Amino acid sequence: MHHPLEKHYVNRVGWLRAAVLGANDGLLSTTSIVIGVAAASPERNTIILAALAGMIAGAMSMAAGEYVSVSSQEDTEKADLLREKRELEEMPEIELKELAKIYERRGVSKATALQVATELTDHDALAAHAHDELGINEMTQAKPLQAAVASFGSFALGALLPFLVSLVAPIGQMVYFQYGFSIVFLMILGAISAKTGGSKIGIAVLRICFWGTVAMGITALIGHFFGVTVS
Repeated sequence: MHHPLEKHYVNRVGWLRAAVLGANDGLLSTTSIVIGVAAASPERNTIILAALAGMIAGAMSMAAGEYVSVSSQEDTEKADLLREKRELEEMPEIELKELAKIYERRGVSKATALQVATELTDHDALAAHAHDELGINEMTQAKPLQAAVASFGSFALGALLPFLVSLVAPIGQMVYFQYGFSIVFLMILGAISAKTGGSKIGIAVLRICFWGTVAMGITALIGHFFGVTVS
């Protein structure tokens, strides 16, 4: 009987987190900016400029922030690996027993744990300790450049929608058009991210729509009050 390959999602965690965060932030933050500006100053040139500035500045900020954040994680991982490599060179017997203890705590018998630890050490000692002692592997290893590029591209893609809406939507109904289109695309984004990550679609869509509505509502009120004050 053919057994289909199991489908796992953990290998998507790194890029998925950055992509979803970037697209969601790009769409929501840029739409919120445009709604706030439209509520305060209903002039198309001002609205378009606000959308463009929000898109460019936000994409650069997201990419830089993600790169710095993931680079810090990468530095920590490298430091741990260097320390582990030094310990393997200086006290291999102790490290072997430490690795065997890890397998024992997982339910393997003492003799089998020692055998497994010995064989893995002979094959690639550093890789064995990185995976089983430090929790570092290829699927979850920090990749700063990949995360930064994903954040930049996804933010810009998300921010493109409110920018395009600001070009064509009627000025008098700009706030409503921005909110309507954004909620629809937030729902789509929530569904895609949930499907890709293997989680429940309904919960993801409700969560992203609720907080999106809150953010856009608050900026609309701020824009309205400032607009009234200025006039």
